[in-house]
Amino acid sequence: MYKTALHAAATGLAFAAISASAQTADKLYQANCAVCHGARMEGAIGPTLGEHAWIHGAPTKANLIKIISKGVPEKNMPAWSPALSAAQIASLADYIAANANKKLAAPAAAAPAAKPAASDLLSGFKLPKGFRISVYADGAATARSMVVSDSGIVYVGSRKAGKVYALVPRADQQGADVVTVAEGLENPIGVTLLNGALYVGEISRVIRFDNIDQRYAQKPAYTVINTGLPNDKWHGEKVLRAGPDGKLYIPVGAPCNICDTDDTRSAKIYRMNPDGSQVEEVARGVRNTVGFDFHPSTKQLWFTDNGRDELGDNTPSCELNVVTKPKQHFGFPYCHGGVVPDPQFGKGRTCDEFEPPVAKLGPHVAPLGMTFYTGKQFPEAYRNNIFVAEHGSWNRSTKIGYTVHLITLYGNKLVSDTAFIDGFLRGDAVVGRPVDVATLADGSLLVSDDYGGRVYRVTYDGK
Repeated sequence: MYKTALHAAATGLAFAAISASAQTADKLYQANCAVCHGARMEGAIGPTLGEHAWIHGAPTKANLIKIISKGVPEKNMPAWSPALSAAQIASLADYIAANANKKLAAPAAAAPAAKPAASDLLSGFKLPKGFRISVYADGAATARSMVVSDSGIVYVGSRKAGKVYALVPRADQQGADVVTVAEGLENPIGVTLLNGALYVGEISRVIRFDNIDQRYAQKPAYTVINTGLPNDKWHGEKVLRAGPDGKLYIPVGAPCNICDTDDTRSAKIYRMNPDGSQVEEVARGVRNTVGFDFHPSTKQLWFTDNGRDELGDNTPSCELNVVTKPKQHFGFPYCHGGVVPDPQFGKGRTCDEFEPPVAKLGPHVAPLGMTFYTGKQFPEAYRNNIFVAEHGSWNRSTKIGYTVHLITLYGNKLVSDTAFIDGFLRGDAVVGRPVDVATLADGSLLVSDDYGGRVYRVTYDGK
């Protein structure tokens, strides 16, 4: 009887341990993987983790540990080591391997339920008094950078969708129809307009669509602009901006989380002529900028920069920077956030050598697009200040970001950094990830969301 009781107790403890382990793995999965692979591993932005063709090797525990640890940069999957411990990664590998050969069809009605009703979606956002948010366009999968033409058409790049869209205003001016301009492109996230042409940045090239406002609905042909810039997949996507000098500005991100790039062409911002000639360096030590704009008065280049990973939840901070003279160095890989020497590459260097950020935006908030507000619809206090889209963290134990922030300035000095739109993150549930911000001619603000495939519009009707 005594042995039986011991056996029962041991069995109970073992079952409890297995159950607790499974619950822990599920929590890890929901917190870190579900946003891309679906809450039930059914697939979302990323592929299903059930039965499918595993192109990166068989879903064994050993191989899954390798994939989770190192990531798949060419597929935009980040490396999770050491953001997650070896034990956590092993637990995730076990959890995924157990489902790897199962058919994981989404439950009936799950797909419609994943997209909340417009009223529920919009009511969950928080904005300052007097501001309203609405859905301007829906159905622009993985919507990224935006640019507005003089005729009011909004051109939008995308990521994995491989498309460029035109958002064509409806007659009531309250929303827009989504028209596909081009498809089959390689992560064409960057778009800008110059001399009536739409320039699009892919990973390996820049292409140009001439007379775009007259041709957007005709699947127009394009001209390839040969830039000779690096085409690494990791941080290799190219945003674009036409400068006040008539040149195209384009960054090249670091092909790594952390590596020394000073003697390479990476981790720098360049400018070039509209035909792709005369490529010259503008700034260096820039890890990964996915958004920049020019000050309406000074014409100086301002840009966001994503800080490195794998130094913990709360360091280093992502940055907002300004270029005040040619070829300034903004610290990467030697110094982060203006104050954190890199533990590997910062030896023998000091942060005082490099340009400090104007604003420290927070650790891992992933600031992407930014714009100076020059419209007249919002109150005067917003004029010539900056809206920044914070895509949100993927590697913190508690998510942060997932907001649009307002940065107010006095000259080139930070006055305040406050949330302007909250609600893309609701508890631990992600309903959207802001990517870019742009202003319509009427002074309303557009916000692209690559998670929901939407573009939102913010208007002001207060006093």
